[in-house]
Amino acid sequence: MIDATTQLAGAGGSGPSVPVVELIGITKRFGGIVACDQVDLTLYRSRIHGILGENGAGKSTLMKVLIGLVLPDAGSIRIDGRPCTIHDPLAAAELGIAMVHQHFSLVDQLTVWENVALGEAGRLKSAGVRDRVAAISRQYGLEVDPDAQVGSLTAGLRQRVEIIKCLRRDPHILVFDEPTSVLTPEESEQLFDTLREVVAAEERAVVLVSHKLDEVLHATDEITIMRQGRIVDRRPTQEADVRSLARAMVGREVSLRSERAAFGLAEIEEADREPDGGGEDRQSAETTKSDEPALRIEGVMVKGRGGARLLDDISLDLGAGEIVGVAGVEGNGQRTLGDLLSSLVPLDAGRVVVNGEGVSTGSPGAMAKAGVAVIPEDRHDSGVVLDMTVAENLLMVDPHRAARHGVMDKRTVTGIAQQMIDEFDIGCSGPDAPLWSLSGGNQQRVVLARELAAEPDVLVAAQPTRGLDVGAIEYMTDRLRQTAIGGVAVLLISSELEEILELADRIVVMSRGRVVGELSRAEATLETLGLLMGGSAA
Repeated sequence: MIDATTQLAGAGGSGPSVPVVELIGITKRFGGIVACDQVDLTLYRSRIHGILGENGAGKSTLMKVLIGLVLPDAGSIRIDGRPCTIHDPLAAAELGIAMVHQHFSLVDQLTVWENVALGEAGRLKSAGVRDRVAAISRQYGLEVDPDAQVGSLTAGLRQRVEIIKCLRRDPHILVFDEPTSVLTPEESEQLFDTLREVVAAEERAVVLVSHKLDEVLHATDEITIMRQGRIVDRRPTQEADVRSLARAMVGREVSLRSERAAFGLAEIEEADREPDGGGEDRQSAETTKSDEPALRIEGVMVKGRGGARLLDDISLDLGAGEIVGVAGVEGNGQRTLGDLLSSLVPLDAGRVVVNGEGVSTGSPGAMAKAGVAVIPEDRHDSGVVLDMTVAENLLMVDPHRAARHGVMDKRTVTGIAQQMIDEFDIGCSGPDAPLWSLSGGNQQRVVLARELAAEPDVLVAAQPTRGLDVGAIEYMTDRLRQTAIGGVAVLLISSELEEILELADRIVVMSRGRVVGELSRAEATLETLGLLMGGSAA
């Protein structure tokens, strides 16, 4: 057996029939949870291999074994036909293996080129790194300013930096873990078109881990499907179709809406939409508390650095039992709107009214006390604490529910948390499981359960299905519908047009921090939404 310090003879020179990577019988347990169970995977040069699976299926854990972030409990690894031990990411890098992670690992205070160069040995010349960043950006259609501070970039641009950081090391085995979750469809298409050319020309092996069926069907040569830690299906991509893949992923038939969302299709067939009366049924399901809107935003202005208007004279009413969608290209004020309703930013002008009462938006906890719950855009950034337990995350907003005489009661904490775990079907080993051990979909369920436990009058759902698989999307959208039926006003902020078209009673479109249009569900089409999102009159 060799380790990563041993040079692999013939790397890049093996015949096409020799696998570049073989994962054999990989098993990994986290406590009582088996993340990977006797998994075999084979990768070849000049091919893109897709790995599909629900959140928590084990696909990311398997890739972390390949790059040395997780050590397997059983199994072996072969690179170019020779056994090796990959004990950390540096060892993987020496073997020519690199990974673009789903969650960013960037330093906000540093520039793009400084983040790309982090961890490299020897003396660096900034001009050389900048030039290399610019060259990779052009080659892969990932344009970004090498001198821009990462903390000032949008989520989409940060993802570009992560990809460039990986490609700079020129690996011959690349792992992409949900690489396009914050890229536009056009950016994603360009990335994969270029990647296919590079894979063929330079004989690289690529793994694409994704929950988006459209990506896998269009970008890969073969597909492996995982469910509950095991391989349940393998097939050449040319023999696959969206329905069979979705069914294999979740082990059952899924709704057309969820299937379309995972497939990446924005087309919503009229026959599949709810009748226009759906919104009326929701609003009549529970008598509103007053004639006042549940949420009213009046002439709101929020300024950023240098006086730039992040929100510019925004006005919006939201009624009880109504779902209002906010559409727009990312970076046009949607995140600031979510932050405003989370008490994270103060107003420069205007006011926010909840159930007829004005709320001080810059005061911590003021919105929550007024009856506004928030599913944040980035759960890791502001929704959960990964090193805390599931129970602690479920009760962090209202710890008094489990306190006696000002002291948290362990038995009460466990009981309340277990009840919420059961109600929201959160997949975990129990209330004391660390949150980092849960899949992304189950982490999102923790956030949803905690926010709805407060019995809010208004629920702000910002990008609620981002990064979720077909089954988790189905669960989340059904929960949002049921929440509205229960009389809660839901503000849905999403970059997924098919999600907004399916769920919303009304749709407002934001561009450059302003509301540039408002449409009823019946009026909304992809064409009119696209024109408004681009800043043009529909």
